[in-house]
Amino acid sequence: MRRPLVGALATLLLTGAGTATAVAAPSAPAPAPAPAKSTAKAVDFAGTVALSNCSGSLIRLPSSADNDPALVLTNGHCLETGMPGPGDVVVDQPSSRTFSLLNSTAGKAGTLRASKVAYATMTDTDVTLYQLNSTYAQIKKNYRIDALNLSADRPAAGTAIKVVSGYWKKIYSCNVDGFVHELHEGDWVWKDSLRYTPSCNTIGGTSGSPVVDVNTGKVVAVNNTGNENGERCTENNPCEVDENGNVTVRKGINYAEQTYGIAKCITKGNRVDLSLDGCALPKP
Repeated sequence: MRRPLVGALATLLLTGAGTATAVAAPSAPAPAPAPAKSTAKAVDFAGTVALSNCSGSLIRLPSSADNDPALVLTNGHCLETGMPGPGDVVVDQPSSRTFSLLNSTAGKAGTLRASKVAYATMTDTDVTLYQLNSTYAQIKKNYRIDALNLSADRPAAGTAIKVVSGYWKKIYSCNVDGFVHELHEGDWVWKDSLRYTPSCNTIGGTSGSPVVDVNTGKVVAVNNTGNENGERCTENNPCEVDENGNVTVRKGINYAEQTYGIAKCITKGNRVDLSLDGCALPKP
């Protein structure tokens, strides 16, 4: 799990292209205006947050309204009360945790405060959703910052992505390398995890960072772990387990948990409702 690392190198803004099929636009001799097809969105720090020990993002769902209480997304293992055990699910737990809201250049735009932990787990996925004591409209009025949109669609292999860490004020660029049937780390098991190509070499403190699809500008996953030294299935050294039980260890490779399924569990008023049709998040 990607927790803060004391003494780790701080804050370089990376904007390089990811590592996959170098199909970056064939350098046309005459630098014509950018091809009309190129719909890549500029990805910066606006709407990301820094926690005391992790990264996160201010997010809104397709169903969210401006006057709904806003939500912050981070990892389950970033929960201030400690990491949920296997099978544990936290819902509607009071919280007054604060978050530093960042602007586009990673400056602090303001401080946000939670009213509760709406949902948290490290079973099947690694996610915490905080409900704030302010609405999207209030945040926009006070800080001129919009929330990031959470995609309701599953990303595809090869998608260009950026991992935006509010804790380190650093952006990693790479591609979706593929998906993992089960990712095992210590006592925890995560399903259908997203694997990065190598240039997203995330470090401690990047936990909870939004993974943004460069083409849509929407959040498609939440950064959560990586294999640090080649160990097999131990803490900070997750291993991949396929449908047949075969184990693969990829030293230095990092992972995220997909978030499209969250949209199926949010109802009117930005309320988490685990009984909704199609909601597959673990229940208490």
